[in-house]
Amino acid sequence: MINPLPLLGTHDFLFITLDSLRYDVACNALSDGMTPAFAELLPGGQWQKRETAGNFTYSAHHAFFAGFLPTPPGNPRYPRHFAARFAGSETIAEHTIVFDSPDIISGFAGVGYHTACIGGVGFFNKQNPLGSVFPRLFQESHWSEDTGVTSKTSTETQVRIALSILQRLPANQRVFLFINVSATHQPNCIFDPCGSNEDTPATQAHALAYADKHLHHLFQKMRSRASTMVIACSDHGTAYGEDGHFGHRHNHQSVLTVPYTEFILERTAHAEA
Repeated sequence: MINPLPLLGTHDFLFITLDSLRYDVACNALSDGMTPAFAELLPGGQWQKRETAGNFTYSAHHAFFAGFLPTPPGNPRYPRHFAARFAGSETIAEHTIVFDSPDIISGFAGVGYHTACIGGVGFFNKQNPLGSVFPRLFQESHWSEDTGVTSKTSTETQVRIALSILQRLPANQRVFLFINVSATHQPNCIFDPCGSNEDTPATQAHALAYADKHLHHLFQKMRSRASTMVIACSDHGTAYGEDGHFGHRHNHQSVLTVPYTEFILERTAHAEA
Protein backbone atom coordinates (compact mmCIF):
# COMPACT_ATOMS: atom_id res chain seq x y z
CA MET A 1 0.00 0.00 0.00
CA ILE A 2 1.44 3.34 -1.06
CA ASN A 3 1.64 6.08 1.56
CA PRO A 4 0.35 9.16 -0.30
CA LEU A 5 0.90 11.67 2.50
CA PRO A 6 4.54 12.54 1.73
CA LEU A 7 3.65 12.80 -1.97
CA LEU A 8 1.22 15.68 -1.52
CA GLY A 9 2.64 18.80 -3.12
CA THR A 10 5.52 17.01 -4.86
CA HIS A 11 3.72 14.44 -7.03
CA ASP A 12 0.95 14.61 -9.58
CA PHE A 13 -2.02 12.28 -9.09
CA LEU A 14 -3.72 10.36 -11.90
CA PHE A 15 -6.99 8.56 -11.18
CA ILE A 16 -8.42 6.36 -13.93
CA THR A 17 -11.72 4.49 -13.79
CA LEU A 18 -12.12 1.79 -16.42
CA ASP A 19 -15.86 1.93 -16.55
CA SER A 20 -17.75 -1.36 -16.07
CA LEU A 21 -14.58 -3.47 -16.35
CA ARG A 22 -14.86 -6.91 -14.81
CA TYR A 23 -12.06 -8.24 -12.62
CA ASP A 24 -11.84 -11.55 -14.50
CA VAL A 25 -11.74 -9.77 -17.86
CA ALA A 26 -8.86 -7.55 -16.69
CA CYS A 27 -6.93 -10.56 -15.38
CA ASN A 28 -7.51 -12.67 -18.49
CA ALA A 29 -6.54 -9.83 -20.82
CA LEU A 30 -3.37 -9.36 -18.81
CA SER A 31 -2.42 -13.05 -18.95
CA ASP A 32 -3.18 -13.12 -22.69
CA GLY A 33 -0.74 -10.27 -23.32
CA MET A 34 -3.44 -7.85 -24.44
CA THR A 35 -2.53 -5.04 -22.02
CA PRO A 36 1.25 -4.49 -22.19
CA ALA A 37 1.13 -0.97 -20.75
CA PHE A 38 -0.53 -2.16 -17.56
CA ALA A 39 1.59 -5.33 -17.53
CA GLU A 40 4.71 -3.18 -17.30
CA LEU A 41 3.39 -1.18 -14.37
CA LEU A 42 1.17 -3.43 -12.23
CA PRO A 43 2.91 -4.23 -8.92
CA GLY A 44 3.59 -7.95 -8.83
CA GLY A 45 2.40 -8.16 -12.43
CA GLN A 46 -1.24 -8.55 -11.52
CA TRP A 47 -4.45 -6.70 -10.76
CA GLN A 48 -5.66 -6.58 -7.16
CA LYS A 49 -9.08 -8.08 -6.49
CA ARG A 50 -11.30 -5.55 -4.73
CA GLU A 51 -14.93 -4.80 -3.90
CA THR A 52 -16.58 -1.57 -4.97
CA ALA A 53 -18.89 0.62 -2.92
CA GLY A 54 -21.38 1.10 -5.75
CA ASN A 55 -23.01 -1.11 -8.34
CA PHE A 56 -23.24 1.54 -11.06
CA THR A 57 -21.29 4.58 -12.19
CA TYR A 58 -23.10 7.30 -10.25
CA SER A 59 -23.03 5.67 -6.84
CA ALA A 60 -19.49 4.34 -7.22
CA HIS A 61 -17.99 7.68 -8.22
CA HIS A 62 -19.76 9.51 -5.40
CA ALA A 63 -17.98 7.10 -3.07
CA PHE A 64 -14.65 7.46 -4.89
CA PHE A 65 -14.72 11.24 -4.82
CA ALA A 66 -15.22 11.11 -1.05
CA GLY A 67 -12.17 8.84 -0.79
CA PHE A 68 -13.98 5.49 -0.55
CA LEU A 69 -12.02 3.51 -3.14
CA PRO A 70 -12.60 -0.22 -3.72
CA THR A 71 -11.47 -2.32 -0.75
CA PRO A 72 -9.94 -5.80 -0.43
CA PRO A 73 -12.62 -8.51 -0.16
CA GLY A 74 -13.97 -8.85 3.35
CA ASN A 75 -12.13 -5.75 4.59
CA PRO A 76 -14.50 -2.76 4.34
CA ARG A 77 -12.51 -0.87 7.00
CA TYR A 78 -9.36 -0.92 4.89
CA PRO A 79 -7.51 2.39 5.47
CA ARG A 80 -8.16 5.07 2.89
CA HIS A 81 -5.63 7.08 0.90
CA PHE A 82 -7.82 10.19 0.83
CA ALA A 83 -10.72 11.37 2.93
CA ALA A 84 -13.05 14.30 3.43
CA ARG A 85 -13.04 14.89 7.16
CA PHE A 86 -16.03 13.78 9.20
CA ALA A 87 -16.43 12.62 12.78
CA GLY A 88 -16.40 8.93 13.52
CA SER A 89 -14.60 7.72 10.40
CA GLU A 90 -13.20 4.23 10.90
CA THR A 91 -11.05 4.22 7.77
CA ILE A 92 -8.78 7.24 8.31
CA ALA A 93 -5.24 6.13 9.13
CA GLU A 94 -1.93 7.87 9.80
CA HIS A 95 -1.12 7.92 6.10
CA THR A 96 -4.53 9.22 4.96
CA ILE A 97 -4.62 12.64 3.31
CA VAL A 98 -7.56 14.29 5.06
CA PHE A 99 -9.19 17.35 3.51
CA ASP A 100 -11.52 19.82 5.19
CA SER A 101 -13.77 19.78 2.14
CA PRO A 102 -16.89 17.96 0.96
CA ASP A 103 -14.92 15.88 -1.52
CA ILE A 104 -11.31 15.04 -2.30
CA ILE A 105 -11.36 16.94 -5.62
CA SER A 106 -11.95 20.32 -3.99
CA GLY A 107 -9.53 19.18 -1.30
CA PHE A 108 -6.73 18.82 -3.84
CA ALA A 109 -7.66 22.16 -5.39
CA GLY A 110 -7.48 23.74 -1.94
CA VAL A 111 -3.83 22.76 -1.56
CA GLY A 112 -2.85 24.12 -4.96
CA TYR A 113 -3.51 21.29 -7.39
CA HIS A 114 -5.09 21.91 -10.78
CA THR A 115 -8.01 19.48 -10.98
CA ALA A 116 -9.18 18.22 -14.36
CA CYS A 117 -11.85 15.71 -15.40
CA ILE A 118 -12.07 13.98 -18.77
CA GLY A 119 -15.44 12.29 -18.80
CA GLY A 120 -16.63 9.24 -20.66
CA VAL A 121 -20.05 7.84 -19.78
CA GLY A 122 -23.24 9.88 -19.60
CA PHE A 123 -22.87 10.88 -15.95
CA PHE A 124 -20.04 13.19 -17.10
CA ASN A 125 -21.65 14.63 -20.23
CA LYS A 126 -22.66 18.06 -18.80
CA GLN A 127 -25.80 18.00 -20.95
CA ASN A 128 -28.15 18.29 -17.99
CA PRO A 129 -27.95 18.95 -14.23
CA LEU A 130 -27.38 15.27 -13.40
CA GLY A 131 -24.60 14.96 -15.96
CA SER A 132 -22.95 18.05 -14.47
CA VAL A 133 -22.70 16.89 -10.84
CA PHE A 134 -19.28 15.26 -11.21
CA PRO A 135 -17.72 17.68 -13.73
CA ARG A 136 -18.56 20.63 -11.47
CA LEU A 137 -16.29 19.21 -8.79
CA PHE A 138 -13.29 19.96 -11.00
CA GLN A 139 -11.70 23.24 -12.03
CA GLU A 140 -11.64 21.99 -15.61
CA SER A 141 -13.81 19.35 -17.26
CA HIS A 142 -14.19 17.87 -20.73
CA TRP A 143 -16.75 15.67 -22.45
CA SER A 144 -17.95 15.17 -26.00
CA GLU A 145 -19.50 12.43 -28.08
CA ASP A 146 -15.94 11.59 -29.13
CA THR A 147 -15.12 10.62 -25.54
CA GLY A 148 -18.44 8.83 -24.99
CA VAL A 149 -19.47 5.19 -25.00
CA THR A 150 -20.38 4.96 -28.69
CA SER A 151 -17.10 6.38 -29.99
CA LYS A 152 -14.53 4.00 -31.47
CA THR A 153 -11.86 6.60 -30.73
CA SER A 154 -12.90 7.45 -27.17
CA THR A 155 -9.71 6.65 -25.26
CA GLU A 156 -7.36 8.18 -27.80
CA THR A 157 -9.49 11.33 -27.69
CA GLN A 158 -9.40 11.37 -23.90
CA VAL A 159 -5.64 10.90 -23.88
CA ARG A 160 -5.20 13.65 -26.46
CA ILE A 161 -7.16 16.04 -24.23
CA ALA A 162 -5.12 14.98 -21.21
CA LEU A 163 -1.86 15.59 -23.05
CA SER A 164 -3.02 19.06 -24.09
CA ILE A 165 -3.89 19.91 -20.48
CA LEU A 166 -0.49 18.77 -19.24
CA GLN A 167 1.30 20.55 -22.07
CA ARG A 168 -0.17 23.97 -21.31
CA LEU A 169 0.34 23.87 -17.55
CA PRO A 170 3.64 25.00 -16.03
CA ALA A 171 5.88 22.12 -15.01
CA ASN A 172 5.73 23.21 -11.37
CA GLN A 173 1.91 23.18 -11.32
CA ARG A 174 0.82 19.99 -9.60
CA VAL A 175 -2.14 18.18 -11.18
CA PHE A 176 -4.95 15.90 -10.08
CA LEU A 177 -6.16 14.36 -13.34
CA PHE A 178 -9.20 12.10 -13.53
CA ILE A 179 -10.26 10.07 -16.58
CA ASN A 180 -13.40 7.97 -16.85
CA VAL A 181 -12.53 5.51 -19.63
CA SER A 182 -15.74 4.78 -21.52
CA ALA A 183 -14.41 2.14 -23.93
CA THR A 184 -14.96 -0.77 -21.55
CA HIS A 185 -18.58 0.25 -20.94
CA GLN A 186 -21.31 -1.08 -23.18
CA PRO A 187 -21.35 -1.17 -26.19
CA ASN A 188 -17.80 -2.53 -26.04
CA CYS A 189 -18.50 -4.83 -29.00
CA ILE A 190 -17.52 -1.89 -31.23
CA PHE A 191 -13.90 -2.77 -30.42
CA ASP A 192 -14.21 -6.42 -31.44
CA PRO A 193 -11.93 -7.06 -34.43
CA CYS A 194 -14.34 -9.73 -35.70
CA GLY A 195 -17.24 -7.28 -35.85
CA SER A 196 -19.43 -8.77 -33.14
CA ASN A 197 -22.68 -6.94 -32.41
CA GLU A 198 -23.06 -8.40 -28.90
CA ASP A 199 -21.16 -7.46 -25.74
CA THR A 200 -19.30 -10.33 -24.08
CA PRO A 201 -16.28 -10.71 -21.79
CA ALA A 202 -14.21 -11.17 -24.96
CA THR A 203 -15.37 -7.89 -26.50
CA GLN A 204 -14.73 -6.08 -23.21
CA ALA A 205 -11.20 -7.49 -23.24
CA HIS A 206 -10.67 -6.05 -26.72
CA ALA A 207 -11.97 -2.69 -25.49
CA LEU A 208 -9.49 -2.81 -22.60
CA ALA A 209 -6.66 -3.65 -25.01
CA TYR A 210 -7.63 -0.62 -27.09
CA ALA A 211 -7.62 1.62 -23.99
CA ASP A 212 -4.29 0.20 -22.81
CA LYS A 213 -2.65 1.10 -26.10
CA HIS A 214 -3.52 4.77 -25.72
CA LEU A 215 -3.10 5.07 -21.95
CA HIS A 216 0.53 4.09 -22.54
CA HIS A 217 1.12 7.53 -24.10
CA LEU A 218 -0.42 9.25 -21.08
CA PHE A 219 1.76 7.28 -18.67
CA GLN A 220 4.82 8.34 -20.64
CA LYS A 221 3.80 12.00 -20.56
CA MET A 222 3.09 11.95 -16.84
CA ARG A 223 6.52 10.40 -16.27
CA SER A 224 8.27 13.13 -18.23
CA ARG A 225 6.49 15.87 -16.30
CA ALA A 226 6.68 14.80 -12.65
CA SER A 227 6.60 11.74 -10.45
CA THR A 228 2.98 10.62 -10.33
CA MET A 229 0.84 8.41 -8.12
CA VAL A 230 -1.55 6.44 -10.31
CA ILE A 231 -4.73 4.73 -9.17
CA ALA A 232 -6.59 2.70 -11.78
CA CYS A 233 -9.66 0.62 -11.09
CA SER A 234 -13.12 -0.21 -12.30
CA ASP A 235 -16.10 1.54 -10.76
CA HIS A 236 -18.14 -1.67 -11.04
CA GLY A 237 -18.27 -4.79 -13.16
CA THR A 238 -20.79 -6.14 -15.62
CA ALA A 239 -22.82 -9.35 -15.75
CA TYR A 240 -23.00 -11.24 -19.02
CA GLY A 241 -25.66 -13.76 -18.09
CA GLU A 242 -24.23 -15.17 -14.86
CA ASP A 243 -27.08 -16.53 -12.73
CA GLY A 244 -29.47 -14.83 -15.13
CA HIS A 245 -27.99 -11.35 -14.55
CA PHE A 246 -27.06 -8.88 -17.25
CA GLY A 247 -25.45 -5.45 -17.03
CA HIS A 248 -25.02 -3.71 -13.68
CA ARG A 249 -26.98 -1.84 -10.99
CA HIS A 250 -27.50 -5.07 -9.09
CA ASN A 251 -25.36 -6.76 -6.46
CA HIS A 252 -24.07 -9.83 -8.25
CA GLN A 253 -20.41 -10.62 -7.62
CA SER A 254 -19.60 -9.99 -11.29
CA VAL A 255 -20.63 -6.39 -10.63
CA LEU A 256 -19.23 -5.83 -7.13
CA THR A 257 -15.82 -7.43 -7.79
CA VAL A 258 -13.45 -5.05 -9.58
CA PRO A 259 -9.80 -4.80 -10.64
CA TYR A 260 -7.62 -2.28 -8.82
CA THR A 261 -4.02 -1.11 -8.92
CA GLU A 262 -1.87 1.70 -7.61
CA PHE A 263 1.71 2.53 -8.51
CA ILE A 264 4.20 5.36 -8.75
CA LEU A 265 5.45 6.63 -12.10
CA GLU A 266 8.90 8.00 -11.26
CA ARG A 267 9.88 11.08 -13.19
CA THR A 268 12.13 10.23 -16.14
CA ALA A 269 13.42 13.08 -18.27
CA HIS A 270 13.45 10.96 -21.44
CA ALA A 271 10.16 9.14 -20.85
CA GLU A 272 8.51 10.57 -23.99
CA ALA A 273 11.28 9.45 -26.30
